[in-house]
Amino acid sequence: MDMSFPPDTNLLNHRLRLPNGNVLRNRLAKSSMSETLATYDNHPTRKLVDLYRRWAASGIGLMFTGNVMIDRRALGEPGNVVIEDQADLPILRQWAEAATSQGAALWVQLNHPGKQSPKGLNAGNLSASAIPFREDMSAYFETPREATAGEILDIIQRFGRSAAICKQAGFSGVQIHGAHGYLVSQFLSPHHNHRTDEWGGSPEKRRRFLMAVYAEIRKQVGPDFPVGIKLNSADFQRGGFTEEESMATIVELADAGIDLIEISGGTYEAPAMNGSLQQPQKTSTVAREAYFLEFAEKVRAKVTVPLMVTGGFRTAEGMNAALRSGALDLVGVARLLAIDPDAPAALLRGRDSTQRVRPITTGIKPVDRMGLMEVLWYTRQLKRIAEGGNPRPNESGLMAFLKSLLNTGWGTYRTKRMRA
Repeated sequence: MDMSFPPDTNLLNHRLRLPNGNVLRNRLAKSSMSETLATYDNHPTRKLVDLYRRWAASGIGLMFTGNVMIDRRALGEPGNVVIEDQADLPILRQWAEAATSQGAALWVQLNHPGKQSPKGLNAGNLSASAIPFREDMSAYFETPREATAGEILDIIQRFGRSAAICKQAGFSGVQIHGAHGYLVSQFLSPHHNHRTDEWGGSPEKRRRFLMAVYAEIRKQVGPDFPVGIKLNSADFQRGGFTEEESMATIVELADAGIDLIEISGGTYEAPAMNGSLQQPQKTSTVAREAYFLEFAEKVRAKVTVPLMVTGGFRTAEGMNAALRSGALDLVGVARLLAIDPDAPAALLRGRDSTQRVRPITTGIKPVDRMGLMEVLWYTRQLKRIAEGGNPRPNESGLMAFLKSLLNTGWGTYRTKRMRA
């Protein structure tokens, strides 16, 4: 394929200075994907080091880790990394250095799953309120109990402590996962948060948990360590988190000094992050590629904090057009890097990857409605890369689901045995 435009006009190659003075070497970022490459007692492994070394070698500017949990009692999946003390500092340092030694920034995505954890994995799940999943998902996810005030304060402290350990290990920053239906998102959403105390009852009170998490992280890492957030533009559920509430949250975060905001959307119950709610797509959306670009334009009119948009980007030209619009500062890619780990090298030369992201389905309607394969199928590809092999872009969705189901069941059993 011929180069679509000269490298010197490729905006992806431009550096980005964050509000705290940190500089990213270019405008291309790897968004978070679940790796589940930890041990079943939640310690990071060499596979994570090797995976991120491979991606960093592609020339990408910024990478976010997959879900790193702040509490071993609250896992999102078997094989999650948990950072709650300094026990794993040696391997964490290797993980960070695998990227930073090659000039890439690597931020740890910190998360608490809340209710969004498969049945049987944890001793019990909590959330802002005891709101069940919709009926067709009840076989996979249990109804959580409402978190107590003491538990909320403990979780806030844990976010801060985990961030401080990440800084000590040499990571380039941290990102709060405030999207996709996990605990921070649950507190923000009136669909999930029915509290009437200081943590709910109004948009301002629903934001209080997030703002307390951010304040605690900032307190423990200081003003010069980058802190970002992944936030839903909306959660696309009736009675849920709206664009208006998202905008108000972004303005408050910007005023508080957040360094980077990644815009996404959806939850397991309404998975807009993989484009499944974008069908049929408007012609303008298809042409502009990014799912959440229109919302980013509205945000840009309100704040100057650097913005990252992830989801839908397909071509170098589409990425450059989005950057030229001024609506965003960083282009986020994720699934493409699971099927083509060297894609950034091509994109930074103005070329498109030879691979194309495709919908992954099983033919099992409840599974496909949840968008589960947008996690499970791609996780399998990441494992292949981490083991020194190559992804299989044409792997069957159904076959991947059945194998993942067996692995998840075995992982849940092993995780529970190790806690016993």
